[in-house]
Amino acid sequence: MAAASSSGGGGAGDDHEPYLLGFIVSKIVGMRHYTAKVAGRENVNLVREPLNPYDGNAIAVHNGRNEKVGHIPANVAKALAPLLDSDLLVAAHGIVPRTDSRINRDDFKPHMLPCQVHLFARPDAAAVVEVALYEAELDLIHPNHPEFALSQSAAVMERTKKADRDVDKLFSLVGGKEGKARIDPMEAPGDVVLSELFDHQKEALGWMVHREESGDLPPFWEETEDGVFENVLINQKTEERPPPLKGGIFADDMGLGKTLTLLSLIGRTKARNVGVKEAKRAKRRRVEDAGEGPRPTLVVCPPSVFSSWVTQLEEHLEPGSLKVYMYHGERTRDKKELLKYDLVLTTYSILGTEFEQEDSPVKHIEWFRVILDEAHVIKNSTARQTKAVIALNAERRWVVTGTPIQNSSFDLYPLMAFLKFQPFSIKSYWQKLIQRPLEKGNKTGLSRLQNLLGAISLRRIKETDIGTKSIVELPPKTVLECCIDLSAEEREIYDRMELEVKNKMQEFGDRDSILRNYSTVLYVILRLRQLCDDVSLCPLDVKSWLPSNSLEDVSKNPELLKKLASLVDDGDDFDCPICLSPPTKTVITSCTHIYCQTCIVKILKSSSSRCPICRRSLSKEDLFLAPEVKHSDEDGAGNPVSDRPLSSKVQALLKLLKTSQNEDPSSKSVVFSQFKQMLILLEAPLKNAGFNILRLDGSMSMSKRLQVIKQFAHGGPDSPTVLLASLKAAGAGVNLTAASTVYLFDPWWNPGVEEQAMDRVHRIGQKKEVKVIRLIIKDSIEERILSLQEKKKQLISSAFGKKGAKGDKEMRVEELRMMLGLDKGRPAGCWW
Repeated sequence: MAAASSSGGGGAGDDHEPYLLGFIVSKIVGMRHYTAKVAGRENVNLVREPLNPYDGNAIAVHNGRNEKVGHIPANVAKALAPLLDSDLLVAAHGIVPRTDSRINRDDFKPHMLPCQVHLFARPDAAAVVEVALYEAELDLIHPNHPEFALSQSAAVMERTKKADRDVDKLFSLVGGKEGKARIDPMEAPGDVVLSELFDHQKEALGWMVHREESGDLPPFWEETEDGVFENVLINQKTEERPPPLKGGIFADDMGLGKTLTLLSLIGRTKARNVGVKEAKRAKRRRVEDAGEGPRPTLVVCPPSVFSSWVTQLEEHLEPGSLKVYMYHGERTRDKKELLKYDLVLTTYSILGTEFEQEDSPVKHIEWFRVILDEAHVIKNSTARQTKAVIALNAERRWVVTGTPIQNSSFDLYPLMAFLKFQPFSIKSYWQKLIQRPLEKGNKTGLSRLQNLLGAISLRRIKETDIGTKSIVELPPKTVLECCIDLSAEEREIYDRMELEVKNKMQEFGDRDSILRNYSTVLYVILRLRQLCDDVSLCPLDVKSWLPSNSLEDVSKNPELLKKLASLVDDGDDFDCPICLSPPTKTVITSCTHIYCQTCIVKILKSSSSRCPICRRSLSKEDLFLAPEVKHSDEDGAGNPVSDRPLSSKVQALLKLLKTSQNEDPSSKSVVFSQFKQMLILLEAPLKNAGFNILRLDGSMSMSKRLQVIKQFAHGGPDSPTVLLASLKAAGAGVNLTAASTVYLFDPWWNPGVEEQAMDRVHRIGQKKEVKVIRLIIKDSIEERILSLQEKKKQLISSAFGKKGAKGDKEMRVEELRMMLGLDKGRPAGCWW
C-alpha cells in the first residue's frame, strides 16, 4: 500500500497529493483456509497477488502480524485491482470494525468478517475511480455521506478529531523511555568464542540479549485496566497480549566488528541450550518433551559477505563449537537436516530464487533467529528477495547494516516490515506517520523518525565530535578533497558537451517528459562523469548521447540499444528501478528503460502491463535483451589510447601515489572507481610509473576475487602496492586493512557507498593512520554530486539523533536536474 493524506481534499494547487476518497463496506472471505486470526478493530493490509493462479485480480488480506487471513471478494477485487495496478488508486487501507459497530454482522457467514476498505487517490484520478466503483455496483461512502461517521480508520479518526491523543507526544515518550534504559555489558561465551570482545562489542551484546529476552510490550502498546491491550498510536485493541519485539536494528558503523558480536549472540544461544539439556538430563527428562528442541539461527547476506562470515567463523570460534551449514550451491532440500545445525548461512539471492518454490525447506522452518546482514540490500519493498525475507518464520529478527539509509528514509520501511514492527510494517502507516512529514520538510517527521529508531536500534560511529573519545581504539582517519583543474583541451570538450546536454534537457521540460527519457538522462549524466575521469572513456559526439525525438523507440534502432546497454556495463552503480539491484539478464524496453528480465516480465504478467517509469503500455514484443558490450582492452595488456596524453585526473593520481610511496615505501593504496574501463586504463600508466598493481572488479569470479585480496594482503618487497578496485567487487564484507590510503577516483552520488569504500580499509585490524582522498574536478558535475551527498548525509545522521536535516525525497527528477546544473532559480525553501 502506498501513502495517503487523510485530508478531505487534495490541497490547494496540488494535483498530486493523495487524499481519502471514502470507503466501501466489503468482507474478508476464505478465512477457513488459513489459521491466522484477525481481531475486531484491527487494521489489515491489502496485498495484490497478480500471480495468483486462481484469480489475477486477487487481493489478499494480512493481519497486523503480516499473516494471511483471507481475501477480498472476487467482485470487489475485480474492480480495485486494475485501479491499484495503474496507480489510479494510491492506496487501499482495510480495517475490521469493532464488535459493537453498527454494521450488522448477521449479514456475514461463518469464516467471513466485515471489512471497511478506505480508498486513497490523487484528485486528478478521483473521477475515474468513482466511475469504476459505480460500474462495479460498489457503494462509496464519501466524506460528505451521512454514514461516513461509521468509519473506524485511525487516519479518518485523526482527520475528524475523534482521537484525543497527541501523536508526537506518543513518539517522544517511546524514544525517551528506550533511550534512558541502562543495559549492562555482556561477555562472549568463552566455550564458543575464542576472541576477547572490545567494550563496545560487549555493550552491543548486552543490548541484543536484553531485546531478545525482555517480555516487555512492543513500543506504543499499553495494557488497560480491564486487561485489554491497546496500541495507543492507532487505537487498535486486542484481548491477546502482543508478542514482544524480539530484535531490532543493529546499525553500528562499518568496521566496528558487528559480525563478532553476532557470533557471540549465536554462541550464547548454543551455550544456554547445552546447559538446559544437561540440567534436564540430570532430572531424567527428555529435552524434546519440554519443548527445548533445535534453535537454529539463519544468517542472510550478500555473496560478497559470505566469505567474510566463513573467515570470521574460523578466526573467532572454538573449532566444532557451532554446527554450521552453508545453504549455497548444492544444498539439501530436507528441513530436518537443516534443523540439526546451530547456524545456517545463505544469501538474499537464494531466498529470492526459492520464494515461490514450495519445496524450499527454508520457508517451512520456524527459525529461532533470523539475521539480515548488510540489510540495506532489501531497500526495495517490492523486490522478490525482500518479500522472501519478510515471509520467513522467526521468533527473533535482527536487521544489521552500517548504512540503514542510503537514499531516502523510505529505505527503512522494508526493515520495519521484516521486524514485524506494527503499525510501521504496514506501508500506509509508514507513509502517513513518517514518510510524508519528512518529505514536506516538517520537523515533526524528523523527530518521529529519531524517536522511532531510538526505541529499536543501536548505532555507534567510529568518529566522534572533537574532544570526545572514540568508542574503539582505531588509528585516525582523514578525508581530504583534491580539487583538480582540467587542461584547456579537456575544459573545452567538457563545457561544450555539458552545454549541449543542458539545452536538450531544457527541451524535455516537465517532469513527465524527463521520466519518459529517464534512461537517456542517466546516460548523459554517466558520460559527463566519465569526461571528468578521462575523455577516452566516452564518445565525443554529443548527438550520439541524446535521443533524436522526445519519445525514442529502440525497436528500430540497434545503435540506441547498444548505447543504453553501455549505461549498465560502463558504470558500477546502475540498478534496476524495480529491485534496486544491478540488473541480471538486462532488458531494455521499447521506451528506452532498463530492467532485470525477471522484474519487468513479472510486471507484464500483472493486469497493469505498463512501464513502471513512464507508464507506457508494454508487451513482451517491446522487450529487448541488451546486446553484449565489447571493449577493446579487457585485460589491460595493451592500451588503445596510450598515445594520448594522460588525463588531468590520472596525472594527479600518479603524483599523489608517488608522494605517498616516497613518504613510506611499504605503504599500500586502494584506488576505487565505478568505471571498470577506467580501472583498465589506469593499469598501463601505473605500471610504467613502477607500481606493482592488482585489479579487482565485478567481472571476476568469487574465487578470483578472494585470490586477489589475499595477494594484496601479502607483505614483502615484491608485494602489490596498489589495488585498482570497483565497489561491486570490494564493497561490503571485504577486508583491505593492508592498505592505509584510499583514493576515490570518482564520486558516487550515494554517500553510503563511499563510506563502504573507506571502511574496507578503516576498520578493526588497521594499524596505520588512514588517509582518504577524493579526486574532484572543479566546476563540473562532480562538485554537484558532493552537494547531493551532503544532503543525504544530513538525513542519515539526523535520523539517528543529530540535528540539521530538512527532509528527503527519492532521487527522481529533482536530483537528476541537480546533477545537470538545472536547478538554478528554484523557489525558496526547496531542499534541492
